[in-house]
Amino acid sequence: MLDPKLLRDDPAKLIERLNTRGGDFAEVIEQLVALDAQRRASQTEFNRAQAEGNQIGKQVGERLRRGTDAGDPEVFALKQRGIDLKATLAQLQDQERELAERFAALLPTLPNVPRPEVPIGKDENENREMRLWGTPPVFDFEPVAHWDLGERLGLMNFARATLVAQARFVTLVGDGALLERALIAFMLDRHRAHGYLEILPPYLVNTASMTGTGQLPKFAEDSFRCRDDDLWLIPTAEVPVTNLYRDEILTDTQLPIYHCAFTPCFRREAGSYGRDTRGLIRLHQFHKVELVKFCRPEHSSAEHEKLVADAEDVLQQLELPYRVIELCTGDLGFAAARCFDLEVWLPSQNRYREISSCSNFADFQARRANLRFKAPDKKGTEFVHTLNGSGLAVGRTFAAILENYQNRDGTVRVPEALKPYVRKDVLSR
Repeated sequence: MLDPKLLRDDPAKLIERLNTRGGDFAEVIEQLVALDAQRRASQTEFNRAQAEGNQIGKQVGERLRRGTDAGDPEVFALKQRGIDLKATLAQLQDQERELAERFAALLPTLPNVPRPEVPIGKDENENREMRLWGTPPVFDFEPVAHWDLGERLGLMNFARATLVAQARFVTLVGDGALLERALIAFMLDRHRAHGYLEILPPYLVNTASMTGTGQLPKFAEDSFRCRDDDLWLIPTAEVPVTNLYRDEILTDTQLPIYHCAFTPCFRREAGSYGRDTRGLIRLHQFHKVELVKFCRPEHSSAEHEKLVADAEDVLQQLELPYRVIELCTGDLGFAAARCFDLEVWLPSQNRYREISSCSNFADFQARRANLRFKAPDKKGTEFVHTLNGSGLAVGRTFAAILENYQNRDGTVRVPEALKPYVRKDVLSR
């Protein structure tokens, strides 16, 4: 959620910056500015009427103490004015409450403001490539797509998953289940070694948690909801882990906080009809290891760079070629102020595909979740900055290993870093 001061200080600049995201936010911001002005005017009038009412009460009391009869016309008129003011105060209170509710409902519909260093662009075609790591493998045969390779090796079965659930689910079998489990353990071990505290959070969260991290109200249709309860299946561990501290005031000595968490993730993929209908890239249920950080505002840019490096470390250890891109304003996620994507090489598609998004949300989520800290060198409290990134999406890493490590005979070599976990050199039928 945006700082309301941005609306008061320079709404024109706010409109200009938000519009670089590709939408037109002028009407919403103008409504918010008007509601804020009306609410403050109502508050001013309330304070004036309340002060007048208090003064009238004192005047009536002074007259009665001096012996003026309670039925005196002047006393009667003052009392009547006091009654009228009470009615006005009640009306103003209701008016201010209504204006505040309308403002509070509208403000969360605005996305985060891109940081000044974010490149301006319309869509993913204008993202900025930052660096490349590794060299895509060269095969002397036509590389096989991971879904075909996985089924031929008996590692995965999509038909049985569809029978049990529906399309866009997978059942991992035998060494496929082993490889998935090995990747999860390997990723968590790497991140724990980098100072992250491992969390195993709930996989169902309430509406307040989904709102706190920005999934609601905008992305309700992309989420699975338990309609008999105030619960949602998590789209990512970012939601429960960030909300562990909702409505809390942290101490300065607690920051920074680093958490890593493995969870299943659930997404309806409502806006992806016809995209990636085969394989592990876009499923309704998938596994992910998430990195979540909480820090002081002045440290968030440096913590963002470190977060990206920690996600890259997993790919480097697995020796998977990848690239880092910075998202332009038009491709930036709703809650992010700045974002770097890691894209892993998939030989069957002859291109890089996203495997991690590392976002700096600044104080956007913290304002929604009311997550603050007390700095000893400053008066009052401040909102923390939150960051998160995939470290990594497990299914997409699984797919990248099958495709990059495949052999002509249809077997798949196990990356050196995973051999202690898999206890095999090769995956074969």
